[in-house]
Order: sequence, then structure tokens, then C-alpha cells
Amino acid sequence: MNEKLINKNIWIFHHYATPPTMNGFIRPFNFGLNLKNSGYKVTVFSASYLHFSDINLIEDGSLFTLNNETEIPFVFVNTPTSANKGIKRVLNMLQYYKNLFKTVKKYSKNRGKPDLIIASSPHPLAMVAGIKIAKKYGVPCICEIRDFWPEVFFMGGSLKEKSFLGKLLLKGEYWIYKKADALIFLKEGDTDYLKDRMWTKEKGGDLDLKKCHYINNGVDIQAFKQEINNQVIEDQDLINSKFKVVYTGAIRPVNNVGNILDAAKILKGHNNIQFLIYGDGNQLEILKKRVHDEGLRNVKFKGYVDKQYIPYVLSKSSVNILNYSQSKYNWSRGNSSNKMFEYMASGKPIISTVIMGYCPLKKYNCGISVETDKPEDLAKAIMQIYDMPKESYIQMSENAKLGAEDFDYKKLTKKLITVMENVIS
Repeated sequence: MNEKLINKNIWIFHHYATPPTMNGFIRPFNFGLNLKNSGYKVTVFSASYLHFSDINLIEDGSLFTLNNETEIPFVFVNTPTSANKGIKRVLNMLQYYKNLFKTVKKYSKNRGKPDLIIASSPHPLAMVAGIKIAKKYGVPCICEIRDFWPEVFFMGGSLKEKSFLGKLLLKGEYWIYKKADALIFLKEGDTDYLKDRMWTKEKGGDLDLKKCHYINNGVDIQAFKQEINNQVIEDQDLINSKFKVVYTGAIRPVNNVGNILDAAKILKGHNNIQFLIYGDGNQLEILKKRVHDEGLRNVKFKGYVDKQYIPYVLSKSSVNILNYSQSKYNWSRGNSSNKMFEYMASGKPIISTVIMGYCPLKKYNCGISVETDKPEDLAKAIMQIYDMPKESYIQMSENAKLGAEDFDYKKLTKKLITVMENVIS
């Protein structure tokens, strides 16, 4: 690392970021911790309303609250509660954007200005703020694109691309990409989006692909291994000799967990195959009733488990399921799901209900992607793993574990440091 860059002050703007002790996105924390170990100073600016926990850390009207209880300081910017749906969620985003300017002004008086800002996009306003605040301090801004807004709305049908608002949002999106000093995409094929929009220089636009970089989500392998050994759940279903098909995650319509139940129904006659579903959501009770009414004794809903226990759960599986809809998302550019890399780190084969572009399952030969998201195809894939020769199963499991090493946050942070050093220099 360039010795001149040690002790540089890095600010990370991420609306939903939290330390591992809270429920939210921990990518900024993982980067921050590894950056700190490399000699950088890091502060994460997040929202006080914890979107995934329905908790607000500020109730007295303070502009922000500082959390120094973890290895990386977090500044939680005052945002309103009840931001899960519709206009309230939009107001929450707007308030984060507005209060972020006031917060950094006050925060920098005692702790100094940044040398670099990294602004991430659970929504675009964090990147707009990052670019504007970076310009004010005369420092570079790296924008991290998690999802393409407004494309997600176009695909969902809630917004027309040719509408006035659609055109306006596209114009704003292009402005962000043009003004950022560097762009980090979370999926390997994300630059295909820029090319399809004719925004790159090679397609006649203004965006230089040299400032575009790929750094996926990942997993802290050392912490993952420690949690397997130290965070153990006493559960007979995890340690019995059955072939365990495991799903972890939300149980909502978008996750289509009912598809897993349909596959389990097809495989009812295989007494040695057990489906274990971990998670919570607004479809949990409906699907539990299905299990009861349809007599699916091969399915057990295990409920919500704290994230610290997930590594142990996955390590006891026989195969882990990535259950997605093929029609509600553009999978051609890849996948940035944290879950996929946790599955890989567990050292067990993976079944994906979508065929992804730039697919790690194919690259590392650590799983199967089905042609459709129909339950018959999922059941067939499960049986393919179940009937696999022992040597092939062991090799696929080892491939998953080795592939996860390429997505260890220590390795990903080295990529981030290279991007940072280029824009700071």
C-alpha cells in the first residue's frame, strides 16, 4: 500500500449500514474493519431508523447519534420511523439526504474533513449527497451501485421508462455515473447495463469504463468459521442423518418459498429427505398452514434465527437453496447476494432456481442452476445432488469452500484499496 495514504480519513455513506450487533447491511463494516487494519480511518454514516428491525436509535430529536461500541465508528443520522412502505419510505430517504449535509458539517468540526467519500446506493440520494459533499470538501467520491434505479421500477411495472418521471430518474442516474470519480458495481456484468444504455464511450456516450470496477458482496471467512464452532444451536434436526435441504432468508411473496413446498410435496415419498426453512416474513403463517393441511411431514419451518447462528445451520445442511423468481429480476448480469457467498463458505452444494450470468456456481462447479423456477425442476435438482456419487459430492462441496475464498472481505478490501488509491492519488 502507498505509505502516503496511511491514516487517510474515509467516510462511507450507506443508508442501511449497521455493525454486526444490529440488523442491517454489514458490507460497510466489513470493509471498514479491513481498511482500519490497513491503516485507514473509517467512519460510516447510516440512518437512525433500522429498516430491517423497525427500531429508531434516535427518539429525542437529535441530529445524529454516534456509536463507538464497535471497531468502526457509526454515525446514525436522524431519520423518521415507519419507513417500510410507500411515501413514508420516500420521506425517510429524503430526510437521510437532508440531514446528512447538516451532520457531516457538525461532525467534521471536531473530527476533521474526509480525504475520500464512498457513497453506496441502496437508494441514489446517498450517492448524490456523496458527490455534493465531496465537492464541497475538495475530495474524490466513489459511488457504489448496488441496484439500478430506476430499472427496478421499470421491471416491476410501477413506472414507465418513457414517462416524465422515468426520463427524469434516468437523467439523474446518468449524472451520478458521470460525476463520480470512480464507480464500483456489485455484479460482474453490471457494466453491460451502461453499454445497453449507450452511455459508454465505446457506444458513443461519455462514460469511461476505466473508472468502473467490480467488487461483489462477500463473506468474512474467518468470522464464519468461528461462528460455526462457537454459535451452536441445539437442534436434533440439524444433527440427524437425514439429507437436509436448507433455505435461509425472508419468507415473503418475492422469495417464493411456496415453490420449495411444492418441490417438497413432489418428494414426499423420500423419507430420508428433510426440508428445513429458516426465516420470518408475512407469508410464514400461510405456508405453515399449507404444510399442515397438505401433510408435508418432510418440511419444518424453524422460524427466525439470529444471523450469528446461520454459519452453523448452513454447515449442517446437505444442500442449500437459492430460491429466486426468474421473471422479476434481470439475472443476466450476475448475483450480489450475501447469502450465496455464505452458502459457498459453508462448504455445501448449492441449488439456484435461476440461471445467472457470470455465475459462481458454474465458474467454481459448486452447484446446480435449474432451467426454470418450477417445483419439478427444483425437485429434480435436489435428487441429482442426493443421488450424486460420494466422491463427486465431496468435490462439489470443496469447490464451494475454495470459491468462497475469492469473496473473502480481506481479498475484496484489497480491490477497494486499489480503487481508493487511484482516485486519492
